Amino acid sequence: MRILIFALLVACAYGCGRPTNPPNLSRVVGGEDVRQNSWPWQASLQYKSGSNFYHTCGAVLISSQWVLTAAHCIGSRTYRVYLGKHNLPSSESGSVALTPERIIVHESWDSYRIRNDIALIKLASPVGLNSAIQPACLPTPGSVLDHGTPCYVTGWGRLWTGGPIADTLQQARLPVVGMTTCKRSDWWSTLVTDKMVCAGGDGVLASCNGDSGGPLNCQSSDGSWAVHGIVSFGSSAGCNYPKKPSVFTRVSAYSSWISNVMTSY
Repeated sequence: MRILIFALLVACAYGCGRPTNPPNLSRVVGGEDVRQNSWPWQASLQYKSGSNFYHTCGAVLISSQWVLTAAHCIGSRTYRVYLGKHNLPSSESGSVALTPERIIVHESWDSYRIRNDIALIKLASPVGLNSAIQPACLPTPGSVLDHGTPCYVTGWGRLWTGGPIADTLQQARLPVVGMTTCKRSDWWSTLVTDKMVCAGGDGVLASCNGDSGGPLNCQSSDGSWAVHGIVSFGSSAGCNYPKKPSVFTRVSAYSSWISNVMTSY
């Protein structure tokens, strides 16, 4: 009984999308270092090479045992999920590396046309929640963000096109670009679909290689943060190319798939 009560207290103390150390939103490519533990659902997906693990993609904790990422981040390698990280090379209190029990890539993932770029990772055991590790909220099923909605991309991706991976977690403010604009011929044209979210496109701020699978964080009216997008792709001409906003898998378009996977495994 004491264990059950403690578990309930922990769940109440760390509800989704409410960091105990809120982000500094004064203003990834062109981004800035984040305040430690301000995006506590951000994860580093790492692959094993030899005896070491290396960051390859971002990911998002959505419950104590489930992590969301992009399908294109998953291959035949051995992976681990690192939670509670701020500075990747540093040993940090509260951070933990966890082994996946199962990785489920969307059954209709199309790498050629970049469709259904989403995957779920079930951790081998539930992670303990603390100030450094908390889940993000999921958006209302089917919801679509308005043009200009201010959101934030976070990740350890390259600091500029062809540049180094960031040591410290970065954030960048990316306003949502409505599909009417994003589908224009001089923007992304027919490459984007209504199951995606476009954000940015000013030629200054953008996601980049290594940010894939990470979240597009958007604040709800109640103050909580929901992950509305998963970093999917950007321009091959450069990470911060004008009129080529970062493109995200729209999480609200996959609510049923996420729910079905999480209840099936």
